[in-house]
Amino acid sequence: MTDSIMSKAATMEIPINSNGDTGTLPEDDSLEQAAQIHWRLDEKDLQQVMVSGPNLNETSIVSGGYGGAAEGIIPTSSIKGPSMHHSGSGSLAGAEDASRGVAVEKFDIVKKWGLNTYKCTKQMISERFGRGSRTVDLELEAQIEVLRDTKRKYENVLRLARALTNHFYSMVQTQHALGDTFADLSQKSPELRDEFGYNAETQKLLCRNGETLLGAINFFVSSINTLVNKTMEDTLMTIKMYENARLEFDAYRADLEELNMGPRDAATLARIDTAQQQYQIHKEKYERLRGDVTIKLKFLDENKVKVMHKQLLLFHNAISAYFAGNQQQLEQTLKQFNIKLKPPGADKPSWLEEQ
Repeated sequence: MTDSIMSKAATMEIPINSNGDTGTLPEDDSLEQAAQIHWRLDEKDLQQVMVSGPNLNETSIVSGGYGGAAEGIIPTSSIKGPSMHHSGSGSLAGAEDASRGVAVEKFDIVKKWGLNTYKCTKQMISERFGRGSRTVDLELEAQIEVLRDTKRKYENVLRLARALTNHFYSMVQTQHALGDTFADLSQKSPELRDEFGYNAETQKLLCRNGETLLGAINFFVSSINTLVNKTMEDTLMTIKMYENARLEFDAYRADLEELNMGPRDAATLARIDTAQQQYQIHKEKYERLRGDVTIKLKFLDENKVKVMHKQLLLFHNAISAYFAGNQQQLEQTLKQFNIKLKPPGADKPSWLEEQ
């Protein structure tokens, strides 16, 4: 061990010129003398140095150079070069793999969507030009057409009922103003007090009955609106999904038929197997939606009859009672259908005036 230290000492004292060349080496005797002067250590001294020397795990690196400030000291025990490299590279590789997986997944989704759109567009064009066949359920198609025609007619009823409500509301407001004017003139015209008074009471009575009729008509309009724009519209949305499923089913059916008519090599057999699976998937979807449409059409027809029976009876009784001047029957009609109005004579404006 002493010999190795002496050789290190001799090596450390080799001078270097400015141009990087080594200087002239001294004789071996001078090297040995220098080593003996600086490194006279026996085995006990070496053991003491090895025991009391600094621990490599506790040494420090001074970032500011030799004699730098204490703030720049970084404990070497906190530096883990290889582990940091591996963890950083591992996290980077994991992030790249995740990004690549997301990109591949999105590409597959776009690819499937594009292929499905192409097949459906091809099928739709073939049907329009009479070259492709389509699956038709005659009974269901007839029921769907009846529903669409009924919706158009009910929308017309709804439009006319709303127009009637607006016109009648304007008339009631005019009667209300006319009654107030007659009452004012009755107080200011003694010679025509009775005549103006009679007309004022008549207009107020008509106005009160008109508000009652407006309550019935508004209830009728609200119920028809719910039936047309919610119940029927929900069924038509299911029908739209069913028609899209029918188009997809026919597109994949035509694709399978075209493949079955071609050659039967290994590549074609694999494509036929894939097309058969897609055909079965879309067939099940089509049949499921066809069943949903059949059930919804049945319940819609029952609900339509129930709702319209009630609303048409309300509309008839209210209109008849109003124009017959039967105030008691008009109020009884609203009670029969649980329609509540603000009591007359209230300080606050009625709900009709707030519309």
